[in-house]
Amino acid sequence: MSACKRLLSDMKLWSFGRSRWTSRARDGMVVRGKAFSSSTCPKVCVVGGGPAGFYTAQHLIKGRQDVQVDVYERLPVPFGLVRFGVAPDHPEVKNVINTFTQTAKHSRCSFYGNVNVGQDVSVGELLQAYHAVILSYGAEGNRSMGVPGEHLAGVYSAKDFVGWYNGLPSCRELNPDLSCDTAIVLGQGNVALDVARILLSPLDFLKKTDITQPALEALAASRVRRVWIVGRRGPMQVACTIKELREMATLPGTRPEMTPADFDGVRDALKDLSRPRKRLTELMMKTALEPPGEKERERWGAASRVWGFRFFRSPVEVLPDSGGKKVAAVRLAVNRLEGSGEAAQAVITGEVEDVPCGLVISSIGYKSLPIDPAVPFDPRRAVVPNSMGRVQQVSGLYCSGWVKTGPTGVIATRRYSDSFDTKCDSLIEDIDSGVNPVAFSDWEKIDSLEVRRGEVCGKPREKLLSVEEMLAVARS
Repeated sequence: MSACKRLLSDMKLWSFGRSRWTSRARDGMVVRGKAFSSSTCPKVCVVGGGPAGFYTAQHLIKGRQDVQVDVYERLPVPFGLVRFGVAPDHPEVKNVINTFTQTAKHSRCSFYGNVNVGQDVSVGELLQAYHAVILSYGAEGNRSMGVPGEHLAGVYSAKDFVGWYNGLPSCRELNPDLSCDTAIVLGQGNVALDVARILLSPLDFLKKTDITQPALEALAASRVRRVWIVGRRGPMQVACTIKELREMATLPGTRPEMTPADFDGVRDALKDLSRPRKRLTELMMKTALEPPGEKERERWGAASRVWGFRFFRSPVEVLPDSGGKKVAAVRLAVNRLEGSGEAAQAVITGEVEDVPCGLVISSIGYKSLPIDPAVPFDPRRAVVPNSMGRVQQVSGLYCSGWVKTGPTGVIATRRYSDSFDTKCDSLIEDIDSGVNPVAFSDWEKIDSLEVRRGEVCGKPREKLLSVEEMLAVARS
C-alpha cells in the first residue's frame, strides 16, 4: 500500500469514529494550553514546501473532498528543490511550479513560509493541532566523502555549489574559487553532470537563464577549462540519464576526452542491458570511441574546454598544496569490478593515481537530517523509519519524499511513488516565538519582483538571495 493510500485509509477510520482523532475532534484540541474547536473535516499539516510537500498536498486534496491541508516551509519562498536544485538551463523542469501554484491556491490548501518546524514550533505541537502531520522536508544534508583533506579550501559539496548558483540563501556566501585550470567532480549522476555543464557552459547560454548574478559574474571570470567526472564503477553503472549525457556531448565550446580502455567488453554486454541503459551506454560509447562527423570535428577542433568521465576510480585523499590549506590534487584508488550489470561492486586494486586539480566538487549524494528530537530518525540510512509512510512509533505522524525513502529518483517520480497526497489557522496564531509566516500571496510579491528584475537583464528572473530581502518584499 502506498503512503498516500495509507493515510487516506486512516482518514476513513477518523470519519467513522474508530480513531483517537475522532474523540480529539469532538472534544477540541489544545496547543500550549489553548483550546481549539475543530470540525469533523480531517486537517493535515505537511512539513516542507518542496516537490514532495506539494505533491503530498495535491494527492490529499484530490483523494478526499473534505480534507484541509496546511503546508509549512522553513524559507519565505516555496518550491524547494525546483527553485534551488534544478539546473538554471533546465527551465522545462521548473514548469511543475505551475501545478504547485494551483495546489497552493486551492481553497482547501494554505501555505505558510518562514516557519521553521522543530524550532519555531515542535512536531509535538503540530500533532496536537492536526489530525495528521506529514514530514516532507527533503534532504538538505551532505554525504561526507570520509577521506583526509575533504575540508581543504577548494572542496565543495555539489549541494552547496548548486545552491550557490541557484540562489539558496544559506549558500550565497560560498564564493567558490574558480581560478584553477582543472576541476574534479566526484560522482556520475545527474547533479554531477549539471555541475560540470554549468562550469563549462558558454556565458551567453547562462545569461538567458535564472542563474544568480554573482554566480554569472564568477563564471565569467572562471579559468576552469577541464572537468573530470569521476566514478567508482564503469560505463554501464553511471547514474546519469541520457538527457544529461546528450547535453554534455553537444555542449558548445567543449570536446570529450575519455579512456578507450574503460569501454573494453562493454559492446558485447549491450544485448543484456535494459533499453534505457542500452541507449545511454551506446551514446557514451559513441561519444568516447567513434570518430566525430565533419561538424563535430570542427566543433571539437575549436573547443577551448574539455570534459570526460573517469571510470573505476574512488577518492582516498584530497591532497593539499605546499601551504597545506588548499586542494592541489585528488588521490584516486584504481578499482576493478566484481559482478556484472548494475549490481557490480567496485573493489580497490591497491593501485592509486594522483590527479592535479584546484577545485573538487563532491556529488555523492544528499541526506535528510533530524527535524525534532521527538521524531524517530535512522542516522545510518538518513531517513525517518516508517512502514509505507507511517511512522509507527508516533501516532498520527507520516512521511513522504526523500525523508521517507532517501534521495532517489527525479522530481517527477516523487509524484507517484513517494508522496501522499489540512488547515488549522489557530496554530499560526498560537506560535508565540515571534514567527511571522509568509502566505502564498506574500510569495507572489517576491515572485513578481524577481521576474521584473530579470526582465531588465533578459533573464526569466533575478532571484533575491537573502531571507531578509525576501521578507522585506513579502511584508511590503
